[in-house]
Amino acid sequence: MSITKEAELTGMQKASEAVALTLKEMIAYARPGMSTKELDDYGAKLLNEFGARSAPYLTYGFPGYTCISVNNEFCHGIPSSKRILKEGDLVNIDVSAELDGFWSDNGSSFVLGNDLNQHQKLVEASKQILHKAISNIKGGVRISDIGYIIETEAKRRGYKVIKNLTGHGVGRGLHEEPLEIANYRDRRNPKRFKKNSVVAIETFITTTSTYADTLNDGWTMVGDKGGFMAQHEHTIVVTDEQPIILTAMNGI
Repeated sequence: MSITKEAELTGMQKASEAVALTLKEMIAYARPGMSTKELDDYGAKLLNEFGARSAPYLTYGFPGYTCISVNNEFCHGIPSSKRILKEGDLVNIDVSAELDGFWSDNGSSFVLGNDLNQHQKLVEASKQILHKAISNIKGGVRISDIGYIIETEAKRRGYKVIKNLTGHGVGRGLHEEPLEIANYRDRRNPKRFKKNSVVAIETFITTTSTYADTLNDGWTMVGDKGGFMAQHEHTIVVTDEQPIILTAMNGI
């Protein structure tokens, strides 16, 4: 969507507050011995307290209120009472929701407890790359140039990026134009960021894989060559200067 009046900005800020604080509180609530279903139920409770509705559930009939992926699962993990979190797990939570007709999206990978499996370096790289990408976005900038920054920064740190997962426009729906904000320089994409548009910028930084495949459950995605992935995501408003990070209160 494009922000054309103050009421739209206020609406996006409220929706973004709901998803950002829900994500932040879910990360703080997660602990070893907890099932991902229990963590998802907590997220659902928080969203409900904001008056917000789960976007993946509403839009796609996703079997959960948030996406929770663990270790070799890259994204779209289905919350389950059988999946028990353990110390040192690499966990990704993606929270998106609708509130009063406005939609916002954010996500974060983190290490649960002590970094027993040396995932923190990957997590920090993903966060840093996200912020570098966002700091270079303004009206008129080529979308593919931001992808180039993300991939270049990943390679510089010894990592790869997933090429079939992307950021996207958001605002009046969960996925809007531009539908593909890739993590690499997609020379087929001539589009530029537009001033006042709302977009969800995501990093997909990996140790081994460059493509994500869907498992037989129809949702969960894993790397084509295995390994691990860290994802971080903010919803932003594009301006002529530095973007407005609507989900900044998630602490990423």
